[in-house]
Amino acid sequence: MQFESADLFSPARSMREVQALSPASLAYLGDAVFELLARSHFAFPPQRIQTYHQQVVAQVKAESQAEFVQILLPYLTESELTIYRRGRNAAFGKPKRLSLSIYQQASGFEALLGYLFLTDQARLQELLTQIPPALGS
Repeated sequence: MQFESADLFSPARSMREVQALSPASLAYLGDAVFELLARSHFAFPPQRIQTYHQQVVAQVKAESQAEFVQILLPYLTESELTIYRRGRNAAFGKPKRLSLSIYQQASGFEALLGYLFLTDQARLQELLTQIPPALGS
């Protein structure tokens, strides 16, 4: 795999390429994006690694993501709601430690984040500022 500098943080993709991704692929990417944002948020002030980890896990767990998406729903555009619903509806199966509803909401949240990361990072940042306080700080 070879990265070009433009690929690292501003993934240039056509809308056609992004729309071809499955909801599960968008959620996979969104999970990583949210984890990175949470990790960078809690990196300051410096703390023990265990403390970082506990703070980040509290934010990225499905239950928190389900809460966050409920906060964001009134702010979403119709196209963003469509992406959220596609991600939510694609999540199925029997999660081990939580309800299917929570799992689905979290998957929809992650799909939305993955989509916005690829298409509109300014909008991603704008939406995440709606979570009071930002990332639970």
